[in-house]
Amino acid sequence: MTLQLATHILLGQSSSMSATGIIDLPSKHSVVETVARLESLLKAKEMKVFARIDQAAEAKAVGLTMRPMVLLIFGDPKAGTPLMNRYRSLAMDLPLKALVWESPEGRVFVSYNSPEFLQQRHGLDTPPFGALGSLLQAATQ
Repeated sequence: MTLQLATHILLGQSSSMSATGIIDLPSKHSVVETVARLESLLKAKEMKVFARIDQAAEAKAVGLTMRPMVLLIFGDPKAGTPLMNRYRSLAMDLPLKALVWESPEGRVFVSYNSPEFLQQRHGLDTPPFGALGSLLQAATQ
């Protein structure tokens, strides 16, 4: 079974994963609403939102245009710190990130690195942050 197929089965929906390990979850909501839902879920799980970067607003500030796109940087230092102590390179991908964006067709997606990609990239024993997919999926429903 391929990693992409396993991810589809695991998440139980029509997400897609690129060859670079990025999973794209379709959202039923606008970018603004999806980000708000995700932030609320993260806070309910006592995860810290380190930054919220409105990429489209930053583009507009310099006279450029971009479809709605927001990057959330978040995590739980209690979970991430022991992993970074054991696997130093994981600090390149932590804190976790979720990119909420609108396609040219007006569809909204939440993109993130798959746990399996992080496992392979950093030589971890097991995929980290297994519940992340379910949390992000909840924000899109």
